[in-house]
Amino acid sequence: MFGKLKGIKGDELTIKLDDKLNMHRLRKFADNKQPTIQIDIDDGRHISPDQRKKIFAMLRDMAMYTGYDVRDMEQWMKYFYYAKTGAQTFSMADCGMTVANKFLTFILDFCFDNGIPFKTKTWDSIPDTYPKAIQCLRHRQCVICGKLHSDIDHFTPVGRGSRKLVDHRKLYFECLCREHHTERHQMGAKSFIEKYHIRPIKLSEDDLIAMHIMTRKRMDEIDEGMI
Repeated sequence: MFGKLKGIKGDELTIKLDDKLNMHRLRKFADNKQPTIQIDIDDGRHISPDQRKKIFAMLRDMAMYTGYDVRDMEQWMKYFYYAKTGAQTFSMADCGMTVANKFLTFILDFCFDNGIPFKTKTWDSIPDTYPKAIQCLRHRQCVICGKLHSDIDHFTPVGRGSRKLVDHRKLYFECLCREHHTERHQMGAKSFIEKYHIRPIKLSEDDLIAMHIMTRKRMDEIDEGMI
């Protein structure tokens, strides 16, 4: 369980939990005895409670989707992470913040690449440092709500001419579901990005080709002045 320290009075602490306390689970894990609580204070050097919370939220989503137990899911993802990256073994209890960030990024990439859905609360908690915008474009997930099979939207207007003649390398993109795509057009681009705090991005040439927005031939023609 995770929460914020709200007050200290002598040797008594007041903690506000981030999620509602499940008394049934608490009694089960404590074997119906008085539970013992461990308090970990973030000192900025080891994995923070916020990092640990986000990682376990991701692991819970993955476990529910695949049918694994969350602890089995953690071990499976760690072994996969070690094999893929060559990283040393670590513990979620006391690893460094850099290790925690790398592992969280690895889990997020895995979920995007394998189509594992995010719960709304988990989606909203994805760190701002994670390149969510490009992953959403690559996997056609709405950058706002995470809905699959969304539309690649030109943030930069392309005009009424043929899109085949446009150099998309100069434009900015975002991925939006039909509902949010419609809302963007109704609100206008500036008001829309201010409301949702999203940042449209440019795409690399490889991404433009992979997403079937441009071909290498068209890029070469533009660069050679053939259009």
